[in-house]
Amino acid sequence: MTVEIDIGEMTSGARAGLDLEELLATRLLVQGNSGSGKSHLLRRLLEQSASWVQQAIIDPEGDFVSLAEKFGHVVVDAVGTEKDLQMIAGRVRQHRVSVVLNLEGLDADRQMKAAATFLDGLFDADRDLWYPMVVVVDEAQLFAPAAAGEVTEEARRRSLGAMTNLMCRGRKRGLAGIIATQRLAKLAKNVAAEASNFLMGRTFLDIDMARAADLLGMERRQAESFRNLDRGNFIALGPALSRRPVPIRIGPVETMGRGGSPKLMPLPEQPKEEAKDLIFTPAAGEATPSRPRFQEPVISTGEVLDRLSSAEQANEEEVPQANSLLDFGEREERIAEIIAGILEDEDAAFQPIATLYQDFQVRCRIAKLAGGPPDLQIFREKLSVARAGVEKGEMDEGAWSQAELIAGELPDDMRGVYLLLAKAALAKSPCPGNIEIATAYGTRSPGRARWLLSHMEERGFLVCATDLRGNRIVTLTDLGWQTAPGDEAAA
Repeated sequence: MTVEIDIGEMTSGARAGLDLEELLATRLLVQGNSGSGKSHLLRRLLEQSASWVQQAIIDPEGDFVSLAEKFGHVVVDAVGTEKDLQMIAGRVRQHRVSVVLNLEGLDADRQMKAAATFLDGLFDADRDLWYPMVVVVDEAQLFAPAAAGEVTEEARRRSLGAMTNLMCRGRKRGLAGIIATQRLAKLAKNVAAEASNFLMGRTFLDIDMARAADLLGMERRQAESFRNLDRGNFIALGPALSRRPVPIRIGPVETMGRGGSPKLMPLPEQPKEEAKDLIFTPAAGEATPSRPRFQEPVISTGEVLDRLSSAEQANEEEVPQANSLLDFGEREERIAEIIAGILEDEDAAFQPIATLYQDFQVRCRIAKLAGGPPDLQIFREKLSVARAGVEKGEMDEGAWSQAELIAGELPDDMRGVYLLLAKAALAKSPCPGNIEIATAYGTRSPGRARWLLSHMEERGFLVCATDLRGNRIVTLTDLGWQTAPGDEAAA
């Protein structure tokens, strides 16, 4: 049985049909400048064929998510890791669910990686799952560019490879590629060449008109006709459409996209003074940007000597020794208070450990700390935890004691960083950014923070992963805790 779907009408008034079974074997290329009606054409094709064949739409702008309400497509937002997305693609083929891969909000590099991962997951499905599926890729020039652009070479290579697999080898796996592009000249030729059906819309550049005419078998002098096409009108050719080039006007659609042509609207009427207030007066709750301070602290030698001299005079009386558990508890509290006092100065966290220890000793003598100041190694460990801003009272004691036990296997200056990550994971909070991790370590270098995470990952303390929005997720392997996704560049 031949399944023919209605995509519009010809100039003669006859209905324009598309042989769906032939399309599955021969693929389709749609071309047209912005505003020519490409998205409208794809939406018409998807709506008419939704009940006949499984569909997957690679949607860079989120225009096709509206298909979910009327036709039951599942919207797959590009979040989580690449492994998660590849597993979802495998389940899509297994359960024969129509989906829209929504890439809205991702930059070009991550859009390419996410699309490549999803297409690879569809392509690598087991042979038993090779059911017929239409795979629509809107703005295909983004995912199969003819030349290198501003994206990384890795993203371009992966995306181009996945698109080539779809168009060149997808037929045997039941995948029928439908690709739409604004510019034929920007689309990789080995991807475009695999299509046998064409719908060419309005275009103005000579190079694109010439390529469109070549693909349709038209003479070069006829290429000028592409400039005169109205919105929603296309020239069709191919075994699933027509054996000779014919003009087609695409029919109406049942759903609406979130995009579309802008409409002129009158400006709101308001007095000039009110307009100025709207622009120059901050709104309630609006964040005010502040310039971070990066000036290194400078402490003179004379100031240090003066502090020591004052401490010696204040410490003439003999300091009593801690001789009970109560005294020990009070001593630990006093030490924590002294370290917190040191770190109240926002630049103190970045001073050398020797300078901070000198300041700590002075403050201990001034406070007449029972038992005297602890040695440098104990101070380093306590300072590391204090820098991370970790407070034991906020956590479940049983779980937190496990985190402290594991942190004890790390060097003293790294324990605070591990506990900072443990605190975020236990609270299901976003992963701390590089600046926060670097501060907990006592540096301003984001690169040092990345090195710390790599070092702990190599030693098996944690596993770092990146979701498809570029946010970092840290899993603490010994505890089985995982942070929420967090922006590593966050201040």
